[in-house]
Amino acid sequence: MNKKVKHTKIKNTGILFELLTRQITADLLGSNDSKAAEIVKEFFNKDTELGKEFELYKILSENKYSTESRAEKLLEVVLRNRGKLSNSSIRSEKYNLIRKIKESYDINEFFNARIPNYKVLASIYNIFESSEETNPVLYEKSHHTLMENMTHDNVTVKKDKTYDYLKQQEKDLRLLAYQTLVEKFNKKYSNLSEKQKTLLKEYINNISNTNKLREYVDNEINDIKQVLSEKINTVDDKITKIKINEVVNQADSLKKGKVVSDKQVVSLMRYYQLIQEIDNVAKG
Repeated sequence: MNKKVKHTKIKNTGILFELLTRQITADLLGSNDSKAAEIVKEFFNKDTELGKEFELYKILSENKYSTESRAEKLLEVVLRNRGKLSNSSIRSEKYNLIRKIKESYDINEFFNARIPNYKVLASIYNIFESSEETNPVLYEKSHHTLMENMTHDNVTVKKDKTYDYLKQQEKDLRLLAYQTLVEKFNKKYSNLSEKQKTLLKEYINNISNTNKLREYVDNEINDIKQVLSEKINTVDDKITKIKINEVVNQADSLKKGKVVSDKQVVSLMRYYQLIQEIDNVAKG
């Protein structure tokens, strides 16, 4: 008889960690402290079963191999280590973790977020919670997803391109790589303008609410066009005026698509920077 395994975000250790790190960034954009940071330190450390299980999630989701046999060997080792963890302790810690999240945040908003590697994390959960004997169909489907993620050439290339993109755009989209930037946020990125901070906060908090984010960006573009059109009169250089006019004319391209893309957020950040630079020149 098949063991019923129903995957949800609230049960997935990897997804819980992803959502908490995203929340840390959103918190730091608005203040200097974060309840989510305290929760991560409490529940995802080396002494907790959740912390140990999360490390296994990381191993399976991040490691890449050229052959499936090596990926299979890693999966076997991870499953043996997962078998050594206490399921009762994991359930207890997860219960207390969710309770802490509910005490600090709106639980519906907290879980209403798109996770880029959701399919992989869900597959890891299914592998941990089922087996070839108890649920062969689910196990095989999840196993295939993991093997593809760990060995497929396109997946590796995509990851490298994403990393390079974030590295190149660090000045413009400082918080998109939130997991690596959170700890140094206040010290390193205190020079973000209020407009830029607000945009990033909207992006992080509403990445799953595509309609709200789209509406916000469209309204900001309208305001930016108006502001730049007015500021052209404060610029004396003819060539600079022409360039600003071109920028204004291109602004509507940021309204394209139902979903706001990373590139559109980058461009909007640059528009804010342009306005700030024009103001600085005018003051000088």
